[in-house]
Amino acid sequence: QAQLVESGGGLVQAGGSLRLSCAASGRTFSSAAMGWFRQVPGKEREFVAAISWNGASIFYTDSVKDRFVISRDTAKNTVNLQMNSLKPEDTAVYYCAADTSNNRYTNRPDYWGQGTQVTVSS
Repeated sequence: QAQLVESGGGLVQAGGSLRLSCAASGRTFSSAAMGWFRQVPGKEREFVAAISWNGASIFYTDSVKDRFVISRDTAKNTVNLQMNSLKPEDTAVYYCAADTSNNRYTNRPDYWGQGTQVTVSS
């Protein structure tokens, strides 16, 4: 069964960095767009970043531009999110996602990870 497993979350002080990783198993996602979303209690899950199947197209939500970097290693079936200059408002559960019907953008992800908590203290 295909699954996505995130790792790398944790507690960090404002201004610090974390690197999230997402390992895919059970099938290849080499032709799928992959991305990261986040959610805080009481709010809807929001888009953070996405990367196309070949890495040529990358998208970020405005609040993380110039601070976060998304990348993927198709051979290893992984996608990463390097988060720099973290702010308390980045605190959330971060989810890895894959959209197997779209190779450019995670428009309607059909695979989700279980989430990893990121907490940024002020």
